[in-house]
Amino acid sequence: MISQLYRNRWSVELFFKWIKQHLKIKKFRSTSENAVRIQIYCAIITYCLVAIIQHDMKLGRGICEVLQILGISLTDKTHLRDLFDKSNFKNVKDFYDSSEPNLFNF
Repeated sequence: MISQLYRNRWSVELFFKWIKQHLKIKKFRSTSENAVRIQIYCAIITYCLVAIIQHDMKLGRGICEVLQILGISLTDKTHLRDLFDKSNFKNVKDFYDSSEPNLFNF
């Protein structure tokens, strides 16, 4: 029974490790269970939408890079296809310190 509990605990630890690495949640904003669930759901939905965009548009960029470009271009009204075809986003890290609001910087 103790080994089963430890195995379940380890699964929970791996789940939260994956969330922190992939969904960019550094800390949970509240201690209430409902607030934490909403934050996790929003992060998962965002991750899935970006993964769908990346897959459908056949982008040669990682999800993290796509999130950075979308965050930089949050107030830009450029079509997504044109946004990812721009040559000025070849090195996203140069533009990441811009003064525009960044939605995905948790």
